[in-house]
Amino acid sequence: MRRKRRLRAFSLLLLFLLAALAVTARLRFYPMARDLAVTQVTNRTGNLINDAIDEQIKCGAVDYGSMVSLEKGLDGKVTALKTNIGEINRLKTLILDIVNEEIVELDVDEIGVPLGSLFFPVFFSGSGPLLPVRVLYISSSDASFHNQFSQAGINQTLHQIIMEVAVQMTILTPVGTEQLDVSTQVVVAETVIVGAVPYSYLAVNE
Repeated sequence: MRRKRRLRAFSLLLLFLLAALAVTARLRFYPMARDLAVTQVTNRTGNLINDAIDEQIKCGAVDYGSMVSLEKGLDGKVTALKTNIGEINRLKTLILDIVNEEIVELDVDEIGVPLGSLFFPVFFSGSGPLLPVRVLYISSSDASFHNQFSQAGINQTLHQIIMEVAVQMTILTPVGTEQLDVSTQVVVAETVIVGAVPYSYLAVNE
């Protein structure tokens, strides 16, 4: 009888220790695992967006002259800028298609959380087996364009066209699913305008 009581007490103590360990792990390691997974996916997505735009710039698919036309007065000064909406929409569709496809194809080797970064980050950060992290699906993605004017020298103005890509996705982390919003801005085209900044900037394609 005494042996059974000791065994029961030991079992209860073991269950208590396991429960305490589970609670500790949930309170301490779950948020860390989630944050590391979010950071991994956010950084990788930002890199994918930058790489996709850079690749299109290198192959000539993105060109300032095809996106913006400069109107000049009789004195040769730039009086207005006109945006080619058709070209803007083409670029937007092209980049989003590439980015969406590459994000969904991300695998554990690219965005998994190293076990060493979770339990012993000081000594083993970035090492050890990878805890699975993957993108389940993309809820939405969109791109918008902004103009930025800055002084580039005496009587010169730098005009930059900035593309902002925003992606909303659901990811699977080691501790469950998480909804994630990633937004990245990239300069897609620029030129130097000699003279004063034009008073008008028209978003038209004719």
